[in-house]
Amino acid sequence: MEIKQNLDRIKQTLPAGVTLVAVSKTKPVELIMEAYEAGHRDFGENKIQEMVEKQAKLPEDIRWHMIGHVQRNKVKYMAPFVHMIHGVDSLKLLREINKQAVKNQRTINCLLQVKIASEESKFGMDLKETEDLLSSPEISELKHIRIRGFMGMATFTDDMNQVRGEFKKLQECTKLFHRYESDNCRFDQISMGMSGDYEVALEEGSTMVRIGSSIFGSRQ
Repeated sequence: MEIKQNLDRIKQTLPAGVTLVAVSKTKPVELIMEAYEAGHRDFGENKIQEMVEKQAKLPEDIRWHMIGHVQRNKVKYMAPFVHMIHGVDSLKLLREINKQAVKNQRTINCLLQVKIASEESKFGMDLKETEDLLSSPEISELKHIRIRGFMGMATFTDDMNQVRGEFKKLQECTKLFHRYESDNCRFDQISMGMSGDYEVALEEGSTMVRIGSSIFGSRQ
């Protein structure tokens, strides 16, 4: 499989400072290793159990990104190693991540998932819920999390104008909520853009793109 060529091709289109998260969900360890041997280190999974199993078999310097919906009772399994949790959508979840980070003597990077798509099936907070979370006095007490910015998924559509508008909404969160930046809130990351729309996401200020099928081929 042309994994190295695919990675090289995509990386040539990324501006400096943009992180490529290779979405390895459902992909076997052998394919992830192929990408690793090509020099890649950031991988994204959407199921904690699958990520934990792969992490045990793969090199320790991989940076694992949890990009799927997170159930609080499963945070403990990934807390020892996860690099960044993209889908944080409640204060309760942040509390649990902080609790498990304390147990593991770590600080865990988090992104707040904002619902920008028109589809009901997409997870995430609306702008008011996001502001309510950020304005909570409790945030400053959660010393073992670091909120790094925002994550969102655009509507699954061929209408790139709609997608662009949704990405703009996410990009504006950084300006909108700038006043809530603090010791453990630094909005330097915007995770948006996947295989089908990442070029548009980059034009709208994405700093992190999550790409799977364009690297590993279509899903099994």
